[in-house]
Amino acid sequence: MQVDLNSDLGEGFGAYAITDDAALLDIVSSANLACGLHAGDPEIMARVFALAKAKGVSVGAHPGFPDLWGFGRRRIPFSTGEIERLVAYQVGAALGLAAYAGHRVAYVKAHGALSNMAEESAEIAAAIARAVKAVDGSLPILAGPLGAQAEATRAAGLTPIAEIFADRAYTEAGLLVPRGQPGAVITDPDEASARVVAMVKAGAIITASGTPLPTEIGSICVHGDSAHAVETARRVRRRLEDEGISIVPFA
Repeated sequence: MQVDLNSDLGEGFGAYAITDDAALLDIVSSANLACGLHAGDPEIMARVFALAKAKGVSVGAHPGFPDLWGFGRRRIPFSTGEIERLVAYQVGAALGLAAYAGHRVAYVKAHGALSNMAEESAEIAAAIARAVKAVDGSLPILAGPLGAQAEATRAAGLTPIAEIFADRAYTEAGLLVPRGQPGAVITDPDEASARVVAMVKAGAIITASGTPLPTEIGSICVHGDSAHAVETARRVRRRLEDEGISIVPFA
């Protein structure tokens, strides 16, 4: 039994650093790299690509809304056409910096509000899929298994990879509990790692009420910007490996 472990990296800007990229790259098998609009810049991107290559970590483009102040977590009412071009622009930037660093882009994962909106809206999910297909149709898309993104990705002829979150709670519909609600973010590394093991072994998302929602699980995400990110990722990996579950990149 095996699964991918990913984290959102490169989420700083200029002299400002948020994610502990070096430490997380020693733990995860895949890194979702910010592409310069919600966070990140060419210097950070080139550095993370090079470091990930040296450590044997797969890297995906992590496009979000152009919202540095809000870290890409504010919902912005772009049209689907605008979203399509924003995603294409960022995936293209990642492809360029990957080539520069001698690595490659292995997949795409939408960030923050863009991802949440795509899980709820088939039109937004389709716009993301069209953008990825236009730039590089061989790239899979990390997506929630029970939202609109997985279906839209398949409909576009692309491959969805089912992703669950270690540090976020789920609704009864299998979507993320909004961050403003109590219990939405799980900050205790032990709690996060225990629920990941439970979900992987059950082959299901486990909601905040304890309901199992059966699904494939191809990858597990630990948010890189949290204060407990490194310790949470380390404990998730250790708990999974203790259960005989190997951590390998899906791409």
